[in-house]
Amino acid sequence: MKYLLLLLVALLILWQWRTWRERGAPDDTPSRGSAAHPIEMVACLQCGTHVAVSEAVTGRLGSYCSAGHRQRHEA
Repeated sequence: MKYLLLLLVALLILWQWRTWRERGAPDDTPSRGSAAHPIEMVACLQCGTHVAVSEAVTGRLGSYCSAGHRQRHEA
């Protein structure tokens, strides 16, 4: 009888653990395979390196990864 009770408790713990795992991690950790806020990227016209739009240097012809690349490409 006590083994049956231990088996039921173990199954209950396993079921709770699987339910928690399927729901995902707590909100403060990023979930696997999905981005909460994707960042828009652009390629540098000089070297082709991708940089975030917020960090890109904008020139007459397009976006660059640095001011030096903008000067060399637009000169």
